[in-house]
Amino acid sequence: MMVRLYNCHPFGSQRIVPTKQVPELFCCGQDSVFVTCAGGCKVEVFTVCQDLCQPMCNFNTLGKVLNMTYSDVGDYLVTVEEKNNMSSLRVYVNWRSVSAQSSRVSVRMVGFTMESPHVGVAKDQMEIIEMPLSEPPLCLACCPAQGDLLVGCNTKLILFKLKYVSFKDTVVLDFDRALILHFTGIVPLHISFCAGYVGIMSDLEVLVIRLMSTPVTTHDNMDELEVFPQKGLQTLPMQLPECDDFLICQRPIELISEECKMCGIGVSPESTGPSTDFQKSIKVHHILYRRFSPDFSEGIHVENTRLHSLQLVPVYKPGIIAPQKEVLMVFCFFSMPHTGFLYSLGSTIEMISLYQYPEKSQQAVLTPQFLHVITRNNLQCFTVRCSAAAARENDPYIDTTMKSCPPVSMDVCTLRMQLFIGLKAIKHFKNYIIILTKASINDMEDKVTFSPKNLKSKKAVKNKITHEAEPSWNLYVVSTTSTVQLYKEMVEYSKRYESAKTQGSIHLLNEAHLLVRAALMNPDLGDSDEKNELVAAFQDSCGQLGDWFSRLGTKHSHLALPYYKMSCLSIADIINRIAAKEIPHGYGKGFMFYLKHSLFEEQEEQLCEVVSFKVLEIFNTMEKTQLPHVLCSPCLANVCPVKAMSYLKNLPVSALLSLSKANIALKMNDIETCKNELVLHSEMAILYAFIDEPRLLINLGGKEVIPTPLAFYLKDNKPGLIVAAVVALHESNRINLAQAELFFKVLSEQVNDQENVSQILVDFWEARVSTYPPESILQEVLPKLALHYVQRICSPQHVCVKPLKSPEDLRNSCNHFGLLSPWILMMLSEEPGLCYHCGELLKLQSLLSGSSMEITSFLPFLKLIPEDKNSLLSIHITCETHLMEYEKSIDKLLDRCPEAVISYAKHEIKEGRQAIWWNKLLPELCNRIRYNQSNSEVFVSSLKGTFPYCNNSEIRT
Repeated sequence: MMVRLYNCHPFGSQRIVPTKQVPELFCCGQDSVFVTCAGGCKVEVFTVCQDLCQPMCNFNTLGKVLNMTYSDVGDYLVTVEEKNNMSSLRVYVNWRSVSAQSSRVSVRMVGFTMESPHVGVAKDQMEIIEMPLSEPPLCLACCPAQGDLLVGCNTKLILFKLKYVSFKDTVVLDFDRALILHFTGIVPLHISFCAGYVGIMSDLEVLVIRLMSTPVTTHDNMDELEVFPQKGLQTLPMQLPECDDFLICQRPIELISEECKMCGIGVSPESTGPSTDFQKSIKVHHILYRRFSPDFSEGIHVENTRLHSLQLVPVYKPGIIAPQKEVLMVFCFFSMPHTGFLYSLGSTIEMISLYQYPEKSQQAVLTPQFLHVITRNNLQCFTVRCSAAAARENDPYIDTTMKSCPPVSMDVCTLRMQLFIGLKAIKHFKNYIIILTKASINDMEDKVTFSPKNLKSKKAVKNKITHEAEPSWNLYVVSTTSTVQLYKEMVEYSKRYESAKTQGSIHLLNEAHLLVRAALMNPDLGDSDEKNELVAAFQDSCGQLGDWFSRLGTKHSHLALPYYKMSCLSIADIINRIAAKEIPHGYGKGFMFYLKHSLFEEQEEQLCEVVSFKVLEIFNTMEKTQLPHVLCSPCLANVCPVKAMSYLKNLPVSALLSLSKANIALKMNDIETCKNELVLHSEMAILYAFIDEPRLLINLGGKEVIPTPLAFYLKDNKPGLIVAAVVALHESNRINLAQAELFFKVLSEQVNDQENVSQILVDFWEARVSTYPPESILQEVLPKLALHYVQRICSPQHVCVKPLKSPEDLRNSCNHFGLLSPWILMMLSEEPGLCYHCGELLKLQSLLSGSSMEITSFLPFLKLIPEDKNSLLSIHITCETHLMEYEKSIDKLLDRCPEAVISYAKHEIKEGRQAIWWNKLLPELCNRIRYNQSNSEVFVSSLKGTFPYCNNSEIRT
């Protein structure tokens, strides 16, 4: 990775912290700066607000402060203090009460019983919480998300969980000693802690682990929690062997995820606290290990390779307002004197940025927006890729046609190098950078050039400085420029590179976009004017990026589409933006890609006639063959049909073109042209054209289905063609079944009529069943057809409309409709008033006789059919036969249609069921002949029909 250099202005005003003595240590957070002076036992607090930096309060410590840090969560200051050569750990709580001139201070031990009468009584009382440790504390870290405290000692890390205890109508802050991490193989000189991630750094090593809690079981024990050093890559201390001519050191190495267990550093967790979060077994996951080799080119020391500035920085889930904010992703940063490393600790662990400093760095602070680095005399501001990585972790639609984001791998850049003399330390909070400068004699001499004009002044500087003079110092508060202001500057800066056609322009636009995206991820924004400004800047940034990619003809030109979508600009706005610019060589590939997708997708926006005509001109210039597709877009509903037809006449003849002309002709009420265009091509060619462009028939706008003028024309004049076209669209997955059904309901103006079904919809169902659809579609359509048939045959006064397919056509087209048995035809012939024109009864019987209709699913419909007519009775008998209720069917036939009983028996009573002939059919026939003289001829004829199934002995019997 290379580092690009720009000259923007991320730093705003600067002011001096009005401390009177030389600062030794300082930290900051929320709205305050804490300062301790050399050798003092006192903390001065200064408040920073807008352009002011004023003393707020000061309080004494119990010993000399060796280290301190502040936690925004809990608003407490934690210190490592030395008194009588003993190091102690203390937390200062409710320190703001000192600013109200309160001198009340109480000291208590961590976890002290709150019922004590002298603890937490006064709300204006500062408390000092003593935290006894078995080893002297070396380093501190506070979790920015939960406010927990992590303390590093020589061989262990101790975790104190922050808690709030209600006591006498107030809330008292306290800690639980929750966890001890025992280490072997490393001495933690610097630590960082965030949302369960722990970073440990020595001079040349960095280890990041993650603490995961799992429920305790009876089988859990401490041995299962320990992670021991692995053999092989063990950490060897730098030591001189027996021969002093050689110095042994280990080679550099990077280990990620499971490989980290081979780093040789052992971690053993010990759960100690009563907190419910830690009444679980703690699993330690090694996720990142990095080791560097020392540089001995200038002697036996590691100054040129010593690591510094270890940080774990969280990025929170957007849209969640503090204090309910939730950590989305954590980033790890650490630095060598000349190189910085930034890792993402998300679903994947990877280095996302490598920073090369132009000179040796002293310290660095990382924020979600910037990396600030101090060298001897420069404050540098680098861009970071945290928001790009977090966006991809949070949003699955990133890098699709819906959304996009600049790549994580993009080169970082230096926005500014600000001159300061004698930089020593840097801290950061909110929109402020705190820097400590101590200018020595060498620093001042370095700033005097060696030109002849200033040789005299250089000698004057040397003479002026005496041995008693101390280095000058200052503690500065530097405000960072507001995100929106810096964004505007970067966009303006990018225009310098635009005319030169370099990558600098798009790089700056990407940087500006990431800057705004990172600011929007800040959960402290809430609903504010600042957030509204950032949202507007974000949309403007997306529009700027869309404009850039729209002009490209490279593999990245497609990014114009997602960026324009995120910009919330209308199609008309974007067309006017592009059309307003002079384009000598035509429109860019990116713009055409965006325009085609926007027009081909179902959009609710309808362009005015002027803009619609501009769209036609664009495609007529760039891609004439796309004009038939473009004219089908709902966005061009207002296009002038005469002008549209003039463009279409210049295209080569095709079925798609003819259908498009027919559609436009119908808008002009030119029926003759429509008719002539439709006869130019075969039906198969027209069907393929509909599959290629379904919007010639149907427009899908949200939940609405809108037929085109061509669809209404075909419904009235070529219903077979439109049914075949919709079947083809459904088969090719261009529309689903619900859309197809709604399409025919809209065509027939029966959208809200749930009882009546139009004949053209029934024709579609029958045609779809005839094409052997998948089983899921078949079982969805068959019950609809069956219900329609039942409703029609139960309504003898229905309006009869001739269907596209007769019962015979359906039987010949597929096996879902079966052949009718002779006994069914015999029963139907007994019905003189049966409507054979629409044939619903025959179709229903054929459907029930087929191989696909499940009788059990038809039984609810069967209850709707009466048995007063033989034709309707035949349906009941068909269902009973499928259910093997043969005797019941024979009784009904003997009662209602005895002439069909033998035919029924021949076709339905097969092998294995011959006993029904003797035990049921023959005795019933004989009885009815004996007692029913009026119908004896019919029964005798039926009895004779049984003789071929009887042998001679049976007849004699």
